Amino acid sequence: MDNKERIIQEAKILFMRLGIRSVSMDDIASHLGMSKKTIYQLFTDKDELVDNIIDADIHQLESDCITCCQLSANAIDEIFRTMEMIGLQLRNMNPMVLFDLQKYHYRSFEKFMRYRNTFLLEIITKNLVKGVQEELYRSDIKIEILSRFRLESMMLAFNNETFPADHFNMLDVTLEIIEHFLYGVATEKGYKLIIEYKKKATNNGI
Repeated sequence: MDNKERIIQEAKILFMRLGIRSVSMDDIASHLGMSKKTIYQLFTDKDELVDNIIDADIHQLESDCITCCQLSANAIDEIFRTMEMIGLQLRNMNPMVLFDLQKYHYRSFEKFMRYRNTFLLEIITKNLVKGVQEELYRSDIKIEILSRFRLESMMLAFNNETFPADHFNMLDVTLEIIEHFLYGVATEKGYKLIIEYKKKATNNGI
């Protein structure tokens, strides 16, 4: 791993744990045990560093989503694999990260939103279509409406007014919302499969 990759990786860990605004370039240099000058030789400023982290994150998320789709046995299996992936991502994430990104690094926030509104929307839509074809989701659901609803519901856990961080766990909120959505679109056949996957997930400590 070269210096640039190492800085991106370690800065992301700090941002996820403490929030973006509260971590300075000095903090990052100290954490890495290198001079701030070395960091500035690779990144013009904090904005550029954050933008590089978002690029790396989007690339990794796309890869993880594609893997979930490829390995899943059916639409519901895909959702449970996604929930496991989300669990790993959100377990140590500071709920202020998205707010900080929007307020202080808007260019990077717009990049994340474009990714959300294109790639993630497509992934959600394909899952709903697949679930209907497999008779796991109801055939009467309005896929375009529910795809966009699901996309927006992903952001709720980051809303500190609705779910204050001192009272709600962001991961618990996210998983509860996904599960509620899944029950809402499921057929009787799908409902039985959800119960089976929930038991497996519980037994695996997820």
